Amino acid sequence: MHRKIRKRDMIFLLVTAVVCLVLLGYYYLGHGDKGAIAVVTVDGEVYGEYQLDEDQVVEIKKDGKVTNTLTIADQKADMTDADCPDLLCVQQKAISRDGETIVCLPNKVVVTVESNEKSDMDAVAN
Repeated sequence: MHRKIRKRDMIFLLVTAVVCLVLLGYYYLGHGDKGAIAVVTVDGEVYGEYQLDEDQVVEIKKDGKVTNTLTIADQKADMTDADCPDLLCVQQKAISRDGETIVCLPNKVVVTVESNEKSDMDAVAN
């Protein structure tokens, strides 16, 4: 038996789809965690802590020369330049949620977002 889709069924499906899209957009396009900081470590030592709320460019120096450039804008931290040969750290996405990291292995630089708000996703799902 074939049943025709009624007008109210279509309205229900449309409203449900719109609500889902709004929730997904808020979750994925939201402005990261409020009060989050980017913690930069070099050779296992804390180099600095930077608020994601403040747009800034951080030049990370090792042995007196700039090895990496971290750009913080729109509450996200992004490695925009590095002097390592593979530049994998520059190709990683900008980070904004608690626990996300950017790693530059050749220069031994790690950037981690820390926040009081814990991410809903774990490392595997993220």
